[in-house]
Amino acid sequence: MIFERDVPIPMRDGTALRGNLYRPVDGRRAPVLMNFGPYGKDLSLAARQKDYYNALGKGVFLNWETPDPEYWVPRGYAVLRVDSRGSGASPGLLDAFSAVMARDHHDAIEWAGTQPWSTGKVGLLGISFYAMTQWTVAALQPPHLTAMMPWEGAVDAYRDFIRHGGILNADFMRLWGGGILAAKSPESEAVNLFDKSRAHPLDDDAYTGWTPDLGKVEVPFVSVGNWGNLMLHLRGNIEGFVNAASSQKWLRILVGGHILPFYSPEALALQESFFGHYLKGEDTGWLDQPPVRVALRGTDGISWRDDTEWPLTGTEWKDLYLDATDLRLGDSSPAADGVVEYPAPQGTVSFLLPPGHDIREITGPIALRLWVSSSSTDADFYVTLRQITTDGTEVFGINPVDQPIQPLAQGWLRASHRKTDPDRSLPYRPYLVHDEQQDLAPDEIVAVDIEVWPTSIVLAPGDQLFLEISSSDNETIHVRMDSDEQERPAGRFDGTNRIHTGPSHPSALRIPVIPADPA
Repeated sequence: MIFERDVPIPMRDGTALRGNLYRPVDGRRAPVLMNFGPYGKDLSLAARQKDYYNALGKGVFLNWETPDPEYWVPRGYAVLRVDSRGSGASPGLLDAFSAVMARDHHDAIEWAGTQPWSTGKVGLLGISFYAMTQWTVAALQPPHLTAMMPWEGAVDAYRDFIRHGGILNADFMRLWGGGILAAKSPESEAVNLFDKSRAHPLDDDAYTGWTPDLGKVEVPFVSVGNWGNLMLHLRGNIEGFVNAASSQKWLRILVGGHILPFYSPEALALQESFFGHYLKGEDTGWLDQPPVRVALRGTDGISWRDDTEWPLTGTEWKDLYLDATDLRLGDSSPAADGVVEYPAPQGTVSFLLPPGHDIREITGPIALRLWVSSSSTDADFYVTLRQITTDGTEVFGINPVDQPIQPLAQGWLRASHRKTDPDRSLPYRPYLVHDEQQDLAPDEIVAVDIEVWPTSIVLAPGDQLFLEISSSDNETIHVRMDSDEQERPAGRFDGTNRIHTGPSHPSALRIPVIPADPA
């Protein structure tokens, strides 16, 4: 292949960003597979994560979360990696969630589409932030953008990534933001993303300049999510698929870690079929693919379900009512009112769906309506669904770093962020506005709606399901959301939280039950 390093890519304001270009040695014009972001185009995967580097065969050009040129260039593609403004070899201010970054991405696509070595067709492919940038730039509709595959990529920086239910994703933003600062170019300045996210608790212009208008995303795409990537991307992959305007869109939800599945033979076949169709005009059979294909996580392994829509065809919405008098979940509202309390900021209460139920599969989005009160002026609710098999073993998913310790479903809400938008809310997915803080009056009972991220749970006869509600984060999570004292001051969150149930306060969990024969 021909390898050109630090190729200048002009922006509309005269700044020249830098990219690494890999293209076929025969010099023929080629469609472009491109990624754009702040992690450093010159940083070898060996330096960032040696285990992944070794597992992927120690390729010379392997780079974090990006396609491997040694695979794609021999197959007739040009690969372009661009350091975003202020990162790696590119000058300027590094601000990872900004309208400027989105505009720069647009300009880089248009440059790539008009070069003599390019066919004029540009595709976007990458994981995580390299997927998030795809949603944002697609809404700007660059003319040469032909197709994209956002692989585990959030859409809404506030709701999918930085603040869940209004709660700061503290450990992750501290770690990830520090990594962004380390990736800046030597002469550049960078926005401290942890400080920025902590200083902006509401969904204001710190986020809205980046968050795309999905109604303007018209390019063909495959949105690839991962059941195990809670706290980061799963919500965005699904919301992007459902709400994007494109008439040519596909959803895939897989299992496994965050990195290696992208390079698996099955993933490469998916990528080749899609981009071969849209970028090269080949008859790959892509249009025969089902619009939706999701992995089902059974205790005996993974199976796959093909469908035409999301939520899945034939979904039956079932309300499980909480009963504070016996801490159980049931099909009907309890006959008597009840209340259960637990301490904050460290405390938990669990409700059990006992054996004997006929639920065998839960696949899709989940909504939790709680009636709550607190002795304090605010309260955090961390919600977890747990599956326990007949032998007492808990079923876990695989988290982003390949550990089988991920809870099967989670949701979050800060009570002061409970305001919803009725026009954007759905019966199975509340939409929180996050435009004002509504403090609790001590001991006043209020309703809160909690979005529990979509899941896949397959229950065997005799399995139990627990709904766990906590005032602190889950201990099995490798990064915690409750670790920042400035974000959770003791005087505001210490106290006693209460869950109210019964006819006067019908707290309920709405789940997507898939019947044995969905057809």
